[in-house]
This record gives sequence, structure tokens and C-alpha cells, in this order.
Amino acid sequence: MIGIILGTRPEIIKMSPVIRECERRGLDYFILHTGQHYSYEMDRLFFEELELPDPDYNLDVGSGSQASQTAKIMTGVEDVLVKEAPDLILVQGDTNTVMAGALAASKLHVRVGHIEAGLRSFNRLMPEEINRILTDHMSDYLFAPTENARKNLLAEGIADRRICVTGNTVVDAVYQNLDISRKKVSVLKDLDLKSREYFLVTAHRQENVDNRARLKEILRGLLGVQKEFALPVVFPVHPRTEKRIKELGIGIDGLNFTKPFGFLEFLQLESQAKAVLTDSGGVQEETCVLGVPCATMRYDTERPETLNVGSNVLVGADSRKILEGVRFAVTRKPGWENPYGDGIAGKMIVMVCVAAQSQ
Repeated sequence: MIGIILGTRPEIIKMSPVIRECERRGLDYFILHTGQHYSYEMDRLFFEELELPDPDYNLDVGSGSQASQTAKIMTGVEDVLVKEAPDLILVQGDTNTVMAGALAASKLHVRVGHIEAGLRSFNRLMPEEINRILTDHMSDYLFAPTENARKNLLAEGIADRRICVTGNTVVDAVYQNLDISRKKVSVLKDLDLKSREYFLVTAHRQENVDNRARLKEILRGLLGVQKEFALPVVFPVHPRTEKRIKELGIGIDGLNFTKPFGFLEFLQLESQAKAVLTDSGGVQEETCVLGVPCATMRYDTERPETLNVGSNVLVGADSRKILEGVRFAVTRKPGWENPYGDGIAGKMIVMVCVAAQSQ
């Protein structure tokens, strides 16, 4: 039996190809949703939109400090693993769910497979970096998305025999879910937008939205983009981020604030944007796969492959550099090499898991 542990919406998206492959093969598996960011009730739409089976277990741990949230996840995961006794568990990415799930499994001597292993920003001020490193060193099977990620693991002394370069499930997810989105949503029409005639923005990282100086610079940069290009700047804004923006008291006329979108709507917006501005790691990958230029509002990234192929540029939280970065990004023509594989990562991961169960 395989246990699939996830707790955030990006994990649902990137695990969707693995879940579909388990379904296709008729494997014995279960899904455990920790509810790290939202309860399952709030995430139910994601499972329905992506045509995925409902989770078998929901922990609903909610928010909290790093330590309290991690402890709640470990306790809940341990109870489920004792009950189900899986051969191995799969976790994806770098959240508290990933690290806590891997640690709970390791303590019970349940084998761990880490999807998206080997990513490094080399910035240990990021909690995600700590989670990545710890999870990699606890895992029995490290599914590295790229050769660069594999080299990071080898440099830390992890045995090559434990590493499998699979490509990134983001490629599978983008291709599979874009097909679903075309059948179900028409968000450009709903927002009266034209293809390649708008910019899309996401900003959620604590170091950006909770820092008044950085948030103000980001907003100034976005206003500069709207003024120079005279195109809509669409910003699906989380209520917490919206509150921070209002507290600044800065004029934001010209920015098109919207409610957060479901993944299918967002994927459609992303695929047709002139360029995307983000502080999200997953969005850097998705835009690279979709052939859409990206400007990342951070000073480092664990996705250096996007910089190497030229799909992405780092602009930090500086209004002038944001505008300069967008000017550069829109000159990029699609056609860069996709560094994340050919869309069969989910199948490769499940194939390794099936072989592991027979050992």
C-alpha cells in the first residue's frame, strides 16, 4: 500500500498526476490531507475541479506556529500510518506537511519517497529550505526533478542509488489540468481580457506581504508596469494580503484586484498572460512549461533552471527592477527548452514505488 500525504493546494496540483496513475493502475493507496493551509472543506473544490478522488483522511490541523503545526501534523499522520501500515509514503515539496509526514513515517520505519527532492535556494532563512533539506535526508527514495537537483543531493552525501531523476510532476499537471480547464472554465471571457494583453500577479510570501517597505515597493513596481504598458494588471489577492495593502494607504488605482481563483481558472489566466509576476516557486515552473515569461519578486530561487533557460528573471522587491525585469521578460520569445521533463514524471514515480513494494 502507498500513502499519499498532502496539505496545501500546490501539493494537490503536483500530486494529481501521481494520484491519477495510482487510479489507472488500480493500486492500493490512500490520500491523507493534513489541512495545513485550509480545511478539506475549503479544498474540496480543488479535488472536484481536478477530478480527483476525495481524501481518505482529513486532519484539519489549521494554522499555527512552525512548531505547533508540525507537531499536530506528526501526531495525526502517525495515527493514520499505524492504522494503515503502508509500505511507503509519498510527500511532495517543502511544506511543514512534507517534513512532518516524512519524520512521522521514518520514526515508524515506513519508507519515504520525496517528490521534488534536491531543490535548494541556499537561503536557510526560509523555513521551506529547512523542510527540504531535512526531508531529503530522511527519505529512502528521492525523486529529483532535474539533473541539477540530483547534483545538490550528491553534494550533501546522499547515495546516488537512492536518487531517481524523473522530471517534475508540474509538467504532467500543467498538461493534464490545462485540458480539463478548457472544458470547464472561460475566465478570460468572464473578465473581459484578451490573450497576451494583460499581466498576471501573485504575491503571498511572508517576507513580501508582511514587510511594509517591500510590499510598498512591489505595488509601486506593479503600478509602473500598468502605466508603461497600458495593459490590465490582474492581481488575485488573498484577504490577508489585501488587508496589508489597505494598511499601507498607498494609491492602487490601475491595478485589477480580484478574488483568488480556482486552479483551473488560474491556469487558464497564466497560460494566456503577456507575462507573470510572482513570488511563488510553483508559478515559476508553470510559466516555464507554458512558454510564458516570468519575473520573480524574490532575491533567490530554488528553481535556477528557469533562469538558465531564460524563462524567468529575478527582480526582488524593488520597483525599478520590477519594471526593468518586465521590460526584459516581454522581449523573450517562447521556445526555450523545458528543463522539467516530458510529462511522465508521475508514471515514473509510481513505477518505482510499485517496484519498491516487491522488495
